[in-house]
Amino acid sequence: MLMNKPTILIAESDSANRELLQEVLGARHELFVANDGSKAIELAIAETPDLILLDTQLAKIDGVEACTALKSDRRTADIPVILITSANQQGEELNGLDAGAIDFISKPLVRAVVKTRVRNHLELRRQKNLLRGFSFLDGLTGLSNRRRFDQFLDQEWRRGQRSRSPLSLILIDVDYFKAFNDALGHLGGDDCLRQVAMSLEGSIHRAGDLIGRFGGDEFACVLADTDAVGAAGVAENIQASIAALALAHPNSPASSLVTLSLGVVTRIAEYGEEPDALIQGAERALAAAQESGRNRIAVWNAEAVGSRASVVAEE
Repeated sequence: MLMNKPTILIAESDSANRELLQEVLGARHELFVANDGSKAIELAIAETPDLILLDTQLAKIDGVEACTALKSDRRTADIPVILITSANQQGEELNGLDAGAIDFISKPLVRAVVKTRVRNHLELRRQKNLLRGFSFLDGLTGLSNRRRFDQFLDQEWRRGQRSRSPLSLILIDVDYFKAFNDALGHLGGDDCLRQVAMSLEGSIHRAGDLIGRFGGDEFACVLADTDAVGAAGVAENIQASIAALALAHPNSPASSLVTLSLGVVTRIAEYGEEPDALIQGAERALAAAQESGRNRIAVWNAEAVGSRASVVAEE
């Protein structure tokens, strides 16, 4: 969420304090506002802000209870929480520390204190995200690694459950890659994977999509809010970009050049389902593409795609 303005959730029961916080923070941050604990938790899960300011005196669920709930939910556990406490209320601060709060701002609110505390914790958040970004990169290709893929897919799956929007996944396999390695060695194979990865990355044009290394010679592309027709179109672009590379494959039954098999699946996530359902559909589609001769696209159970795909895999 730090790509544009940092995002802050303000949960404050007092209208005057809410207005002051919005005035102090609104110019440099995107704000979400709640006046009770239940709404604060709901907004935090839906928007995953960079920072949360929680009044300890919130209605329905107080700030300490809300902080405990947020830290217990893996979707919001990493978001730093600053509690807004009553003056000289040591008990509130101790309870807040136990609940997982990172800092406190005492009432009456002082503009300079609010600005400084918020700025410092957003900078710590930025640095933490930067370090985490390195841990999410695949060392060979520079794409997102499997850990990042799993996290991103889970995040978009939950988002799709809330918004009832389609989520698409493309699994991509380099055809006869073992034969490529056998012919040109592992250094040649590594160079091939790096070039394929660069081509795949260039085929994805939306900032909200993810292309990553799924494992070995397999890659994966997650397309949020994308229906089956749109996903098949992206798969075609990927296949065309690899063809344009014209990488020689000395030992492929499919072609004299490096080619890809792609499995595409689109789902609207139902509550109670896990993202494994999407992966399993993409794996079935990929298997169908491979069994049909490779160097082609298969779409799992997606009649709407029609002639866009070389193969349509059915349940």
